[in-house]
Amino acid sequence: MDTTSEITLGRVSDTRATSQSVRYRERLRVPWWWWPPGLGLAGLIALEVNQGVPAIPNWVPFAVLLPVAAVVLLWFGKTEVSVVGGSGETELWVGAAHLPVSVIARSAEVPKSAKSAALGRQLDPAAYVVHRAWVGPMVLLVLDDPDDPTPYWLVSCRHPDRVLAALRG
Repeated sequence: MDTTSEITLGRVSDTRATSQSVRYRERLRVPWWWWPPGLGLAGLIALEVNQGVPAIPNWVPFAVLLPVAAVVLLWFGKTEVSVVGGSGETELWVGAAHLPVSVIARSAEVPKSAKSAALGRQLDPAAYVVHRAWVGPMVLLVLDDPDDPTPYWLVSCRHPDRVLAALRG
């Protein structure tokens, strides 16, 4: 198997990371108040396993389920929203997807109060959506790219004004 293209791609991505500056970065972590109920639920399930399966030591369900709950909560918050610019073009990165600013026709903030309408009856099935229920507002980016069938991006972010300012700046 030839791995030349994989090595070249690795070098290209390293070059991109060093030649561009981050204008805005935000990780969409779960709120701190999700941790006590999440770990409490894992502890409750571990207690139930202790009572139902007396053959295993008492500490084993806790040693397994509490770390699993922590990993799940960390995994929920792994998505990152960033605006990267440099010598080339400014781009919005949401997880592994990226969007150049040149294809954005219009942009707007979607407040928490309008989020259910934007994600419900008004949602276009072809739209690119990154929604996190624990993050209130969103950013709407309408695209003007004839090669892309996606009409717009709808992305959760805690500070949409900062994202939009970084995209415009």
